[in-house]
Amino acid sequence: MAAVDFPSSQHFIDGEWVAARDGNTLDIVDPATQQVITKVALSGGADVDDAVAAARRASPGWAATNPSERGALIRRWADLILADVEALAAVEARDVGKPLSGGRTNIYIAHDIVNYFAGAADKLTGVTLPTRSPDYLGYTVPEPYGVCAVVIPWNVPAVLMAANVAPALAAGNTVVLKPSEIAPLTPFALVELARRAGFPPGVLNVVAGGPEAGAALTSHPGVDHISFVGSTATGRAIMTAAAQNLVPVKLELGGKSPNVLFADADLDTAIEAVVASITENAGQNCYAGSRLLVEASVHDEVVERVAAAMAAIKTGPWDADLDMGPLVSAAQFARVSGFLQDAPREGARLVTGGAPTGDGWFVRPTVYDRVDAGMRVAREEVFGPVLAVQSFRDTAEATELMNATDFGLLACIWTNDVSRALRLAKDVRSGQVAVNQFHDAGVIGFPFNMQKDSGFSRGGGYGALREYTQEKGVAIRLLAR
Repeated sequence: MAAVDFPSSQHFIDGEWVAARDGNTLDIVDPATQQVITKVALSGGADVDDAVAAARRASPGWAATNPSERGALIRRWADLILADVEALAAVEARDVGKPLSGGRTNIYIAHDIVNYFAGAADKLTGVTLPTRSPDYLGYTVPEPYGVCAVVIPWNVPAVLMAANVAPALAAGNTVVLKPSEIAPLTPFALVELARRAGFPPGVLNVVAGGPEAGAALTSHPGVDHISFVGSTATGRAIMTAAAQNLVPVKLELGGKSPNVLFADADLDTAIEAVVASITENAGQNCYAGSRLLVEASVHDEVVERVAAAMAAIKTGPWDADLDMGPLVSAAQFARVSGFLQDAPREGARLVTGGAPTGDGWFVRPTVYDRVDAGMRVAREEVFGPVLAVQSFRDTAEATELMNATDFGLLACIWTNDVSRALRLAKDVRSGQVAVNQFHDAGVIGFPFNMQKDSGFSRGGGYGALREYTQEKGVAIRLLAR
């Protein structure tokens, strides 16, 4: 039995594992075998009411807790996560379908995020403002919102739970978390560890359910702040619901991230990173490097080498710990299969992959060349291991192609020309830029920023704590005595 076991067919409300009010349960399926792993409670509107009420009751006491004590409690949680990395990695990998090593990486990242905000809990300060005379004093105080609703998807549940729940708790908020009904097991395992760490009842609640539970939570009048990670379409619907209660929202949505590869780049390093960026988690990441923009002079060489590397990717179930697992669900398999059918019809040239393979929801890593900006595979988020290749002649055209998308999450620039890299980093409309690497390796507290249809959020970075606080300004006239 894993050290992170928690009761089946239940969810976590007010410090206890309880069944859904109506007794309904939800099957959790292994994507590699399509077999049921376990059951969790299927939360409905009444369960959401219970969770929000519990968070509301706990809110005053948690907000009044010494921030150093909050930080110490969050650090105990981080220590328990680190102590159970292997068990948690297996839960995450099996539930999502990713290789065990990918699950392990996600748990380490989640630990680091929780540990980071444990240290930040008592570093949140206001400012003292200048005044027009010594008879006045002005200052600001950061205060928690109260009850925070956090809704996350299924692709990297450990990381996304940590990136949203840890800063919310560190800032003094209580939380109701709704993980995806497709992959809720890691959040349940993590909240069990939070219970063991000693969090007071109601401070952190986790309910699992589908659209009904999500809608009930994000439109609930007892919620003071909403954090959502998921699709752009659902993000728009949540903003509409939040407007009815005038609740602030932070949104982390989709992406169509380019790797921009110039001829002077280190091709060996770049190609390895390009392949990893679209095959990690079977391409089911919002920041996945789903577009490859290649300078024309090296286009043929790069496409040939990328295709060979993609074709060599080994796929299998989570416990085989190969290069790539299956897609997470039948719905996701159908979605990606639709792109594989449409791309050739629209004129893209299939270089490798292109057809589902094996048992489970496996899709072969796929490369399409001769893609233009009007094709679905270039415009829409596939959320699968599908790479769209375009070529450019100069820096100006590379910039135009980088920005020819509704999304603005991440852009990766590969070049040995520092001036070119800095110019492109300035001109690209993206919340994050990486140069000669994919994403933010090696940077502590890197903000997961975004622009355009990718949303607006700092996603667990150095400024995330302030996203979960509201600022109060205080002005005092000092009386003569």
